[in-house]
Amino acid sequence: MKSLPLAATALIVACLAGAPALAADGGPDLIFRKSTVFKLLTPNDKLATYAIDDPEVEGVACHYTVPERGGLAGAFGLAEQVSDISLACRQYGPISFKSKFEQGDVVFQERRSLIFKKMQIVRGCDAKRNVLVYMVYSDKLVEGSPKNSTSTVPIMPWGPTGTAPRCADFVKG
Repeated sequence: MKSLPLAATALIVACLAGAPALAADGGPDLIFRKSTVFKLLTPNDKLATYAIDDPEVEGVACHYTVPERGGLAGAFGLAEQVSDISLACRQYGPISFKSKFEQGDVVFQERRSLIFKKMQIVRGCDAKRNVLVYMVYSDKLVEGSPKNSTSTVPIMPWGPTGTAPRCADFVKG
């Protein structure tokens, strides 16, 4: 049996290393993709919208849209993705907290380039207004990235109970 050439093996390893970091349940749910730039012989550039559930706050989901580069580098997972990411988070059921959390805890993260960049969604609590605050941003190893987006989720009563938990009761510290 022949072994893979060294270049092919390196390419496969590079593609796997550049794959998004997946959540314990298998990662975000792809809602849809829309092509934005046509490329004749390689994959198009796209915008992709994903959904994630907050792993520590039951009843809250976030949807984010990221650009996905096509072309040859994008096809092999080698393209550095841009940092333009939008975010919207909403309450979709009764909110309950699974455990205490710290301000700025990471809710979700994934790689946006082979080595140098990752996207993160973090959570905080505006205790005065009883609002969960979510922020998405990208880290870049060398110079960082100022691009970010914020979404808020006011914690409201759901159903006949008429009460809502206070996020301040679940913030560590």
